[in-house]
Amino acid sequence: MYCDKMKRSCYAETDLTFLVNISNTIAHSQDIYKDIELVLTELCNFLTAQYSMLTIVDRNYDKIMISAAHGLTKEEKSRGVYRIGEGVIGEVVQTEKPVVINDVSKNPKYLNRTGVKKNNNQMMAFLCVPIILKNEITGTLSIHKVHQGVIDFSAELKFLNIVGMLIGKNVSMRRRQIEELEELRKENLKLRGGKSFKPDNIVGNSSLMNDLYSLIEKVAPTNSTVMIRGESGVGKELIAEAIHHASDRSSKPFIKVNCSALPENLIESELFGHEKGSFTGANSSHTGRFEMASGGTIFLDEIGDVPLSIQVKLLRVIQQRQIERVGGSETINIDVRIITATNKDLEEMIKQNTFREDFYYRINVFPIYVPALRERRADIPILIDHFIAKLNKSNRTNIKRITGGALDMLMVYSWPGNIRELENVIERAMILTSDDVIHSYNLPPTLQTGISSNTMDKGALKGILERVEKQLIIDTLIVVRGNITKAANQLGITERIMGLRIKKYHIQIQHYKSLTNELS
Repeated sequence: MYCDKMKRSCYAETDLTFLVNISNTIAHSQDIYKDIELVLTELCNFLTAQYSMLTIVDRNYDKIMISAAHGLTKEEKSRGVYRIGEGVIGEVVQTEKPVVINDVSKNPKYLNRTGVKKNNNQMMAFLCVPIILKNEITGTLSIHKVHQGVIDFSAELKFLNIVGMLIGKNVSMRRRQIEELEELRKENLKLRGGKSFKPDNIVGNSSLMNDLYSLIEKVAPTNSTVMIRGESGVGKELIAEAIHHASDRSSKPFIKVNCSALPENLIESELFGHEKGSFTGANSSHTGRFEMASGGTIFLDEIGDVPLSIQVKLLRVIQQRQIERVGGSETINIDVRIITATNKDLEEMIKQNTFREDFYYRINVFPIYVPALRERRADIPILIDHFIAKLNKSNRTNIKRITGGALDMLMVYSWPGNIRELENVIERAMILTSDDVIHSYNLPPTLQTGISSNTMDKGALKGILERVEKQLIIDTLIVVRGNITKAANQLGITERIMGLRIKKYHIQIQHYKSLTNELS
């Protein structure tokens, strides 16, 4: 006997055997969290589904998080956090009713926080049921299933409900453990006499960033000299600001100096000040940055670019906390906390005699390493949300979200320019979008990697050239408001070739014609 709905043999014995096996797995489990994922794998195999997720409701924080999954990486699972009422999963928790979406690509409620990969040629359904124990919802169980226009998913829903009931007790136990851990955390914080430290000016919840926050919390109350290491664009200045604002000096000045931006003949005057007539053009006395920072903090960025002659004088300042203005003889005592930052390999510079070793040891009292963005990819989704909100406010736009495909591309990119590059990419995409949603085609060609576009085995050079050509055509269409004739003229090709390229790259010309009304 064959079941058209399930597209498989529908003998009752087969179905019961599956459910009995799951029950036995749960009943005899030695590691319930590992075995729950095994259950989800078996569920996907049985229902020919591609992904399955088990979420748990944390009412203390009004959020829902993925506890176990099949088909998702650890990083993808970490992205699956929802507020109650948000998206499909949030709706199921709020209403305590199952939801079926036949085609996730056409439903705005489907947020795809995890970045589930979809085949554009096939429809993917999303089925989600509540897990209720003793009249209280404790979580949800869901699957993603590729199909060919199936309308009736009632059989799959029944199985999800049954499996949900079988694992409901374990979900409740897991939720209770989370609440107990949270109570222990709160008690620990109470014993420490304060809240968990997180700087207000920094975005990120990854483990690497939490370790960084802990270092900031420890060093901030001291007067120790701090050296912040990390690649360009990781936010070293923000770390310096966080240290200052968490210190006893927060009410005093925070003075920033970009050492690489100051000419060698002016850097001494800028740092220490000068007296009137001390050199040509010194028509009046000038207070240096160290004096300006009195009682507060001075941040010396790009310390690796400071000339050797100035390093000697800075060494004295750090040792004795005294300065002399250029052209002056008076010794001025200063009370300043010094923070430096660099993206250079100072140890290698010492070997090459371009950086003083004694100066290095004076500024390297408490080193802090800021991780690159590729080392904390789990923070990318919340950084994107932060930049969208920030840029919506500054540019008076109303971008609502980013698509799963675009998020996928951002997650796999290497980000050589780090957070600064991510913000620039988001701002560019927000300008290019025509429907208040950031799509993959709004992102620059540099992000169209072989991994994200699935073209790694199809000829790397050809793929890169095609992506650049497509992006160039899109950028031109945006400028000419979707006018194909003008775009062809601007690119120096015939209108016929332009039409063939638009067809080849599946460019939706109406998107760019609609810009005429929106931008006029």
